[in-house]
Formats: sequence, C-alpha cells, structure tokens
Amino acid sequence: MGIYASQRNDMQEFLISTSIVALAEMGDKTQLLALLLSARFRKPIPILIAILLATLINHGISAVLGQWITTVLSPEILVWVLAAGFIGMAFWMLIPDKLDDETDSINRWQKFGVFGATFILFFLAEIGDKTQIATVALAARYDSIFWVMLGTTLGMMIANAPAVFIGNKLAERLSISLIHKIGAAIFLIVGISTLVQYYFF
Repeated sequence: MGIYASQRNDMQEFLISTSIVALAEMGDKTQLLALLLSARFRKPIPILIAILLATLINHGISAVLGQWITTVLSPEILVWVLAAGFIGMAFWMLIPDKLDDETDSINRWQKFGVFGATFILFFLAEIGDKTQIATVALAARYDSIFWVMLGTTLGMMIANAPAVFIGNKLAERLSISLIHKIGAAIFLIVGISTLVQYYFF
C-alpha cells in the first residue's frame, strides 16, 4: 500500500506541476519570446531543444531552492509563506504579461547560432518569471523535486511547442484571459489547500 500511495502522490505532484505551469506559461513573456524566436529563425527543432534544456536547468535549480527553503523555515512559517505565495501567484496570473523589444538581445546573442541564442535568451527570461517562482513554491510544497521539475518542464513545453510550430495562429485561437483565470483559480485552490491540509489534516 505504501508504494502505491507514494506512486499516487508522485503522479499528483507531477500533474499539478504540469497543469499549473502550462496555464501560467500561456501568454507569459517567455512564450512571447518563443513566438519571437520562431518568427526570427524559423527553425523550430533547435529552438525547442534549447527551450527544453534551458527550462530543465532553470527549473532544476529552482526545485532545489524550493527544497532548501523547507530546511530553513519552520513548518508553520513555511506553510504561510507558501499559501501567500500561491495566492499571490493567483492574482499575478490576472495581470497581462508583455515582452520588451528583444531585437537587440537577439542580435547580440545570434552569433551563438539558433540553439545558443535561444538557450541564453530563454534561460535569462525565465529568471524571476512566474513559472520559475511557481516551480520554487511547488518544490517547497511537495515532496519530490524530481516530479515537480519534470512536471513544470513538461508544462513549459506544452505551452511553448505549439507556439514555436504554429506561431501567432495559436494565440489568435485561444482565450488567454480565460486560461489565466483558470490558472489563477488553481493557484488559489493550492494556496488555500496548503493551509487547510496543515491545520486540519
């Protein structure tokens, strides 16, 4: 029973991490960057591989940071920090994101080729972004940094792969506002459940 329970928990952490980040990434500045890079280079495969690698490294570091936070904060302080973080993310999701003019940045890093430029730009853009902060919070909230990292990375790819291949046609067909509201609702539920689980279960 213990093994099966552990597997269920791992899958739950994986699915929650995937869904939260996939929704958070829709219309996010890093997805807008993926659209821009796709339009500029028109080479989807190296762009996607670079995004995958940049995300794995960035979210791996973020997940480790999230786990480290659990060792320096007391459980009661941690639960309030996490709850506030998730609820704060819910409100952040409702604020439209925008990407500053990245033409100069792309020109600066273009000497490293499509893969190199994409990797550098995406890694830098992800620092301090809502999906990175969500990864830190999820890793602190759940037990397995592996499944959290895997889930958040998959969520990023679910959002960015269609953007790279389809481009602006994807944005035109989707209601980003509705997607963000759904994502905000999930963040809010996770934040409230963090408190409920700590104090009542």
